[in-house]
Amino acid sequence: MYCDRCGATVEGNANFCPSCGRSFAVPSSPPPRGRVAAHLKTLGILWLVRAGLRLIPGLFLTSYSNYGWWWDGVPPFVPHLMRGIGSVFMISAIAGAIAGWGLLDRRPWARTLAIVLGVLALFDIPFGTALGIYTLWVLATSGGEMEYRSIARPV
Repeated sequence: MYCDRCGATVEGNANFCPSCGRSFAVPSSPPPRGRVAAHLKTLGILWLVRAGLRLIPGLFLTSYSNYGWWWDGVPPFVPHLMRGIGSVFMISAIAGAIAGWGLLDRRPWARTLAIVLGVLALFDIPFGTALGIYTLWVLATSGGEMEYRSIARPV
């Protein structure tokens, strides 16, 4: 056998040309991407988007509950209730942002946090329900944990 680059004689089972170093090995194909690896970036971005969408009403409810003129004529517990609801929105926004960042950065704890938040998001119709189903479909499958562990960054 002869090297097609330099013309040197090459043994039949050699992987490289002894003269120019050209490789004769068949290029290996990359390993197939699994469900988690294929959808992890999209899932992380969607959790960040949901966090931003939850932050808007959270900021609104917590900031406007402090103005007395806004609540004239309503029972006194209503501003406190609105502040509490706004706080829940903000806490869920912060948790969603942490989950989205963790998924994009492939942190080992992010899968568990995203699954817990995905289950809680199922009750937030329609966008939260869709995101919860998508999160559970990607991360909570039988092989999802092993695949996520294989692509997660070490601590």
